[in-house]
Amino acid sequence: MRYLADLRRLLRGARFRQLLAVRLISQASDGVFQVALASYVLFSPTDKPTAAEIAAGLAALLLPFSVLGPFVGVFLDRWRRRQVLFLANLTRLLPVAVIAAMIAAGVKGGWLFVVVLVALSVNRFLLAGLSASLPHVVSTRDLVLANSVTPTSGTIAFTIGLGLASALRTALPSAQPDITIVLLSGVGYLIAALVALRIPVDLLGPDLDPARAPIRAALRGVAGGLVDGLRHLRSRRSAATALAVIAAHRFWYGLTVVAIVLLYRNYFHDSTDTDAALSGLALAVLSSGLGFLAAAIVTPAATARISPRRWIVALLGLAAVLEVVPGALFREWAILVSAFGLGLSAQGVKICVDTLVQLGVDDEFRGRVFSLYDVIFNVVFVAAAAVGALVIPAEGKSYALFVTVSIGYAATALGYAAASRRIPTDRAAG
Repeated sequence: MRYLADLRRLLRGARFRQLLAVRLISQASDGVFQVALASYVLFSPTDKPTAAEIAAGLAALLLPFSVLGPFVGVFLDRWRRRQVLFLANLTRLLPVAVIAAMIAAGVKGGWLFVVVLVALSVNRFLLAGLSASLPHVVSTRDLVLANSVTPTSGTIAFTIGLGLASALRTALPSAQPDITIVLLSGVGYLIAALVALRIPVDLLGPDLDPARAPIRAALRGVAGGLVDGLRHLRSRRSAATALAVIAAHRFWYGLTVVAIVLLYRNYFHDSTDTDAALSGLALAVLSSGLGFLAAAIVTPAATARISPRRWIVALLGLAAVLEVVPGALFREWAILVSAFGLGLSAQGVKICVDTLVQLGVDDEFRGRVFSLYDVIFNVVFVAAAAVGALVIPAEGKSYALFVTVSIGYAATALGYAAASRRIPTDRAAG
């Protein structure tokens, strides 16, 4: 009841609702956009994608933030963030139009990925701007709640966008429905840009400091700051081991994601029935998204009874079981059950790791350590996809892979449990 009362108070803030609306519309449009990309690149009736192509797609999705993430803050602390939200959404209309033209012309390969990379790089900049703006529209006492509500709401909006675009794609009479879907995402970005204009131009900051270092000097200091953050972790074992466990988890999770995409595209459905394959994968994504939502609800209650460290071990154990039973049955219903559990595990582990890192490092190093965290989170996932390109068969069905990943999850759980016992109990560990 207290949570609902706090949530109602948070949502009474008109400026918070406007900022949240920008996020929800933008991320729902991202879901629509990515359905069109997946359909055109991975679910084309004329092509049978390989694990290598999936790895390339994941690299385009995730590496922009890994490369740009540490540098984004330098600009967000100097440019008016309301303008960033407006112009970032507006700027994405250009690559969306170019991609629609490429789909119409049947262009695939390197140039398509370059344009996608541009679109998604702008998207990462936008998401960072939304996070940096949040303290300007909520009170300090509501900041933790706002930080919990906005990412979860954004993920739900993204999933809804995926589901709606998947359903619309099958209903469209057009011979090339992916063009319509891409352009529809552009309409969403335009609406998000217009909603951002309702926020006063200076409300979201930044609060400029006259003594602030010039932007060129600040950019040069980013790399040094990351090194300083890495050195700080040497004396912060709770945070360091938490980052190690999220890296291992992301590797096993990444291998599973590639296999599931291939299963839906090349094993569960006839290679010519791409609509059924895409609809099936959309259900798996929805199931995983529900797992993410469940983690946001269950994890606070679980960590109130046991420590975040023990909850991480339990979630890794759950993932180890689900990889084999029911995952390795290689039935669609089994993958849906596994996707829900793996989503619960992935998000639950991340929530706990976020907490351990926030509490386990000194405040002056927190930003730099979280920049490292973001790099690890995305680069390891892409590395897993690259490994998957070498070891996963074209149909995605591999008992050896699912058993190996299960053993990997279990070994990570045991290793983290052993390492945690050697770390003194503190407020981060519970």
